[in-house]
Amino acid sequence: MALTLQRGSLGRQGFPRRLWSSTVGKKAVMAVTGGILLAYVVAHMVGNLTIFLGDIDGYGVFLRRLLAPVLGHGGFVWVIRVVLLLAVVLHMTAAIQLARRAARARPVGYARRPRVQGGYAARTMRWGGVIIALFVVYHLLDLTAGVLNPHGVEGQIHANVIADFQHWYVVAAYTLAVVALGLHLRHGMWSALRSLGRAPGASSVMALVVSVGITVGFLSVPYAVLFGIVR
Repeated sequence: MALTLQRGSLGRQGFPRRLWSSTVGKKAVMAVTGGILLAYVVAHMVGNLTIFLGDIDGYGVFLRRLLAPVLGHGGFVWVIRVVLLLAVVLHMTAAIQLARRAARARPVGYARRPRVQGGYAARTMRWGGVIIALFVVYHLLDLTAGVLNPHGVEGQIHANVIADFQHWYVVAAYTLAVVALGLHLRHGMWSALRSLGRAPGASSVMALVVSVGITVGFLSVPYAVLFGIVR
């Protein structure tokens, strides 16, 4: 009886490891972390759009004061950063391991590879992810740390954004990254919706609408600054 209970306990303790080692488990991790990252992307986009209301600095102050009695000033922002870092690491690790597992399963390439659902976005998920990762590093050094920003004053978000997007080459780099993000989101959402049983047509439409909306939302700010709509 005691031996049986011990074995059952060991089995339960080993469940997270067994889940992670399985293909289904890695896909589940990608789905959950992808959902977390998508939620952040939408929230971040909404925050960016407050620049059109002339209160993006106030939005930054609000985030740093949120839950301050419990987490301290700026504590909420750091909690979000830690959660996002963990989500990114798990998402990328699962994606890389799944890609390697798929390559090992078919060591000999296709003689003729047929066109599959997902189109351009499906074929560019890997380099799109690399572009996004590199841009996130630049973005943190630019608008978070202020190291690469022409103005770079902490708390002066509006002035930092204006200083950045007055330059066409910064807007061009931002555009490349946001378009890569849109394609990445489109294929990721399509895959997730298909896994949940959505029809291919409905999945494609929903994924396209969300990805285009996010892409346009993010790009509206730099182009508004570049063309003098926001000063």
